[in-house]
Amino acid sequence: MFTQTLVAILATLGFGVIFNIRGKNLFFSALIGGVSWFTYLLCVKHNTSLMFSYFAPSVVLTLCSEILARFLKTPVTSILISGLIPLVPGSGIYYTMFYMLEKDMEKAVFKGVETMFAAGALSFGIVVVSSLVRILKTGQKNRHSRNMS
Repeated sequence: MFTQTLVAILATLGFGVIFNIRGKNLFFSALIGGVSWFTYLLCVKHNTSLMFSYFAPSVVLTLCSEILARFLKTPVTSILISGLIPLVPGSGIYYTMFYMLEKDMEKAVFKGVETMFAAGALSFGIVVVSSLVRILKTGQKNRHSRNMS
């Protein structure tokens, strides 16, 4: 698990460089990529469902990104997108195409649907946390404006 997490950190670091992230933002986005991958590995180790194995790390990733973005005074997306890289189900996409080229449509459909569910779980986790953060910020802003009146 340690080796895979280290590789996830390095992969996130590489994509952070490609995305033009600089300085401490690059370091923290790479660290968050490693944390999200470690969360995924923990879920897989404890035999959780495929959906939960992608949902939980995306929740952790988005929470960490939201917190760090405030701390670093940077856009959330710069940390979130690069931290998401290790979780992208690239092998599922590859094997879907491989099975299609091999004309094994049963396996292709199975792998394609599985990959779509994984991607859906990732995006659902991001949407849930981002929406909750936005609701909390709006409520906080409304409370503050009522107190000023």
